[in-house]
Amino acid sequence: MPVPVFRIDGGDESSPVVLHVPHSSRRISGPARASIALDDTALLAELDAMTDAYTDLIAARAAAAARVRPWTFVNEWSRLVVDPERFPDDEREEMAAVGMGAVYTRTSSGQRLRPEDPPFARRLRDAHFHPYAQGMTALVDERLAATGRAIVVDVHSYPARALPYELHGDGPRPQVCLGTDGMHTPPWLRDAAAKAFAGYEVGFDSPFAGCYVPLKHHGADERVSALMVELRRDGYQHAPGGEPHSGLDRLAASLATLVDALGAR
Repeated sequence: MPVPVFRIDGGDESSPVVLHVPHSSRRISGPARASIALDDTALLAELDAMTDAYTDLIAARAAAAARVRPWTFVNEWSRLVVDPERFPDDEREEMAAVGMGAVYTRTSSGQRLRPEDPPFARRLRDAHFHPYAQGMTALVDERLAATGRAIVVDVHSYPARALPYELHGDGPRPQVCLGTDGMHTPPWLRDAAAKAFAGYEVGFDSPFAGCYVPLKHHGADERVSALMVELRRDGYQHAPGGEPHSGLDRLAASLATLVDALGAR
């Protein structure tokens, strides 16, 4: 059977919280693989560099441990197929400057990943980006209808050392980076996250800033709050591509603490 674009792990009907996991998969579709210029060894190395490894597991363990189970929305495909967190057009997407708009044409080191091919990129967006965006929008709308609010918590990770593609890689790289939005990340959400991860070195918006809000709600609906949680990978994973270590459970517990705080507010 075809692999769906995304998976929703259901939560409690009373929960406004959506754990959003966009970059945990290493799965590459046949058409996307055919477009990628890397050989198998180089592709595996790129997946090690760019995949937010085990963030789906961290989210799942946090959801299971929370007093009121949140909803979880997980991308089933690698960001090397399509990155659902980008703007759909390169005009609004700053990462397009390094070949990493919604459909990547460059690797994390700046090498060619795939050729520029607008019709092919459009087909990938039609097959992955737009259905994903529609699914996430629908889930947020359901949480708004059920609870009167929605809180999207992105679950990401990043390496201890900056990769060449990073536009803001020269800033601090704390153990936990919290990405915010001027409208959608109110002070109470920042404070709750800082408290939940108080056992870690916590920073804001460096090396990555912002957070995911469906375009329908972005800048338009203050009932939708959002925060990005970026976990430095050495805090839970052995070397790039390696297995997780005991730090994973501790981070999942902190994320569960955040979910509990948000649900109880």
